[in-house]
Amino acid sequence: MVRCRLAPRRATARPVASNAALRREGDALVLTGALDRAAVTALWAPASVALAGVRTLDLRAVERVDSAGVALLAELAARLRAGGAGQPQVIGTPDGLAELTAAYRLTSTLDFQASPPPVAS
Repeated sequence: MVRCRLAPRRATARPVASNAALRREGDALVLTGALDRAAVTALWAPASVALAGVRTLDLRAVERVDSAGVALLAELAARLRAGGAGQPQVIGTPDGLAELTAAYRLTSTLDFQASPPPVAS
């Protein structure tokens, strides 16, 4: 008799609930929790609406960021600059932010750095 084993059934991937949130405090947009892909999906619309009058992105209560979180922050900062608010102040350095801003060549205000000019030979 030949026995055949079936592979165990895999659980269907479900989106992970995000603990991220945002609120306005004066001219600051205060973000909390983990800024990951799930958070970006949940926070994109409310963050865009809350930008009017913002001059500071407060990240002190952010636990960590991933590449999606950095993309959200960079876009929010770009919208603030484009809206005439000047360079936004960024307060706080959550886990992952320094590494990802370096990898994506972002400044401390989440602006893209220009590529260095080529060396003349």
